[in-house]
This record gives sequence, C-alpha cells and structure tokens, in this order.
Amino acid sequence: MAGVKPILPDFGYLLNFKEKELIHLFYDLRTFILELHPEANELLYHTHALTTVFSISDKLSDSFCMIPIYSNHLNLGFNKGTLLKDSQQLLAGTGNLIRHIPVKHPNDYRNEAVKHLIKDAITLAIKDVKKPTKIIGQQISKIKKK
Repeated sequence: MAGVKPILPDFGYLLNFKEKELIHLFYDLRTFILELHPEANELLYHTHALTTVFSISDKLSDSFCMIPIYSNHLNLGFNKGTLLKDSQQLLAGTGNLIRHIPVKHPNDYRNEAVKHLIKDAITLAIKDVKKPTKIIGQQISKIKKK
C-alpha cells in the first residue's frame, strides 16, 4: 500500500533489535491492517513487548487490534476478542476480553477469516466509542524516553 506511513523513529529504533523475519512479518501485518482501515491511529508502546495498537481514536480503550512483538514471535491481538464471532476458532487466549492469533507466516493472517475478524473488531470499536475523535491516521508514540 503506497499510503502506509513509515513507522516513527523511536519505535523503528527498537524494532531494529528484533530478528529480520519478525521485522518483515510486522511490516506486512501492519500494512494488511492499514489497508483494511487506513484511518486507524497507531499507538506505539514499549512495555513487556514492542507493540503497535490500532485505534479509532487516540485512546487505548478505542482500539480494535494490536501487534505485540516479543523476543522471538509476534501476535495479532484483538482487544475485545471474546466478543468477536470466531467461527474458524483462530483466536487463542484465556483472558476476559483479549484474544490473539499467533503469527509465524503471512498466511496466518492474509486470509478471508482474519480479514473478517479485523473488520468485525473495527465495527465493534466504532460502535463502542464514547467520544468521536478528530485525530485520524496518525502515529502517537507512548514510548518513554530515557
């Protein structure tokens, strides 16, 4: 997708410490999500994982999915995964709301079933939003500077 913005430098710096295969998967999955919802804002975090969260506002509570990158794997996470219709049982996890799809190859997410999950998560986030936002298609770094 030609319109996908480059990742912010503070996130990119940390991303470069990951294995090349994870970096390529991250960028491809990020592009896949932004092709489905180009208006999404990206909230960038570095906590227990390096994570980009896709939100319909500038708030974490309005997010629909995320990509946490760990030491040797990444996931496609859904903030309200238990509320999604997962007819193919792709979602893993045991939390009250969050579910994820383990990602090892592009075919783990580049398919119609995952596309429907993401679209359903977007619809749910839009329906649940408390206050509309004027921030659209932005990257917002939540990474603490040292």
